[in-house]
Amino acid sequence: MPRRNRAQPPRHRGQNLHASATVRTEYGPAGAESERFTVRTVPGSRATKSYRCPGCDHEIPPGTAHVVAWSADAIGGADDRRHWHTGCWSGRATRSPTRRWS
Repeated sequence: MPRRNRAQPPRHRGQNLHASATVRTEYGPAGAESERFTVRTVPGSRATKSYRCPGCDHEIPPGTAHVVAWSADAIGGADDRRHWHTGCWSGRATRSPTRRWS
């Protein structure tokens, strides 16, 4: 008996296009309550531009998964967001940014 192909539910219909990005709040390197950052994970498929990582001062090429971080306490816009390599953001407690980004 031949196999039946059942219709698959439509994908991405009625879903948020940014649902693949996770947003969380993290604290500064020492865990101080005064330094809170909002951090968003950007998957490689959504990374369409190149950025300069403040942790290592190297370029993040398009198509590379990375994180975007900005101060959760300060009021600011797109100018306050910084794009970091995932490893650089994870290791920020052991080194300081190479560029001034605050």
